[in-house]
Amino acid sequence: MNRIEKIIEFLNQQPKDNFLRHALALEYIKIGEEQKALDLFIAILTETPDYIGSYYHLAKCLERLHDKEAAIVWYEKGMLAAKAAKDNHAYSELQSAYEDLVY
Repeated sequence: MNRIEKIIEFLNQQPKDNFLRHALALEYIKIGEEQKALDLFIAILTETPDYIGSYYHLAKCLERLHDKEAAIVWYEKGMLAAKAAKDNHAYSELQSAYEDLVY
């Protein structure tokens, strides 16, 4: 059984587990399934906006899909969420990626 199948098996038991959904999205990125990853990241952040780790990956996914404007929006949302959570490391990563994209 491959990693994706195993994660899906776990998700069948715990469908709202953000760690598992995030892990599945990362696996989809590895095999070039950007849209599936994007859908998972959006679901995570729509339901749980304080799941800070998904903002960066969602915005990067949007960059790879050539949607710069949406990526900027998600970087900005992520920076706000990271600041609210006092997660300086995530804030710095999001800000750096945002600046690389904007400037």
